[in-house]
Amino acid sequence: MKTKHLIGICLLCYSIATLSACQKQASQNAQTEIGSQETGSQETGSQEAGREYADIELPSPFGSVLRVSDFVAKNKYTLVDFWASWCGPCRAEMPTVVKAYTDYHAKGLEVVGVSLDADHDAWVDAIDKLNMPWPQMSDLKGWDCAGAKAYGINSIPANVLIDQQGRIVAKNLRGQELLNKMAELLSEK
Repeated sequence: MKTKHLIGICLLCYSIATLSACQKQASQNAQTEIGSQETGSQETGSQEAGREYADIELPSPFGSVLRVSDFVAKNKYTLVDFWASWCGPCRAEMPTVVKAYTDYHAKGLEVVGVSLDADHDAWVDAIDKLNMPWPQMSDLKGWDCAGAKAYGINSIPANVLIDQQGRIVAKNLRGQELLNKMAELLSEK
């Protein structure tokens, strides 16, 4: 009889502890969701197609300050490419971005890389190894990168395509979709 009571008490305590933990987690999730809606609507709203782009101002690998606005007005289209040297999918996607740049740079496409790296040497090494000749910027704060925050970026690779008037044309173009979009916009008719 004592064993049955002890087991019953243990099950009751476990149930109460589990219920408390679930309620605490649900409360935290609700608070996170509310916070995301409040701040996320401002950050991700600037990333929607048809809206005006958010300017980003960050250091280049050499320390000079670059702005996305330095490139938007000078080019028919500017692709802001969010990536990092440690990101396998970013590295896998880079040959497509290089091809888009190679095929369409002379026709009016500029690419501006925004790295979510925290290690300067790894960042610069990846730029060289991945053959990325376009402008690069990063504050070397990883996921706290001001550029990523300006666009609500929470996964990479990611990109935003901006026209010369400063309007977002498309976002998160990857693989053949990126090449098709550039062909649509910049191929001679």
